[in-house]
Amino acid sequence: MSEKRERPEPEPIRFYGTTWVDHSGGYLLRRIALGLGALLLAAAGAWTLRLAYEGSTFAGGGVVGVLLVVALGLSSSMAFSRTLTDYTREPGEARSDDAAMRPIKMIGFLGVLLAYAARSLVEAPGEKLRRAEYDRAVARHERRDAVRAARRGNPAARRGSGRPGRRR
Repeated sequence: MSEKRERPEPEPIRFYGTTWVDHSGGYLLRRIALGLGALLLAAAGAWTLRLAYEGSTFAGGGVVGVLLVVALGLSSSMAFSRTLTDYTREPGEARSDDAAMRPIKMIGFLGVLLAYAARSLVEAPGEKLRRAEYDRAVARHERRDAVRAARRGNPAARRGSGRPGRRR
């Protein structure tokens, strides 16, 4: 019985499904819409942070307001750079400080949203990693199929006549 294995399936990306493989099904439109959506969410978040800043300065904290702006600016810039590198980093490359970056990414959510919008200008965020992984899986599958095709048939018939497994 010959068992024909199917080609590997690509991993879906959130909001894109598997349309990133052949850029079909409204891929470009979806990329533009999600990038603009991330920018709108970043603008709404900046407005909310502005209200929080005004509330802290209204309470009479001059130094607190400066520290708040510095903390939000640093965490947003760190979240932006880390998020952009995460979109191109191999999944097996775990950093030792990934767990420590979660709170910074939550506080610096503006940086995360802006990184998503910036990456959407080039490709679906995470597409480069998924494409490399998918291409490796397809290449492995094709190599295995080529090896299986070379092994087909009766091995005893290839050795010559006689019983299989017996040498003279």
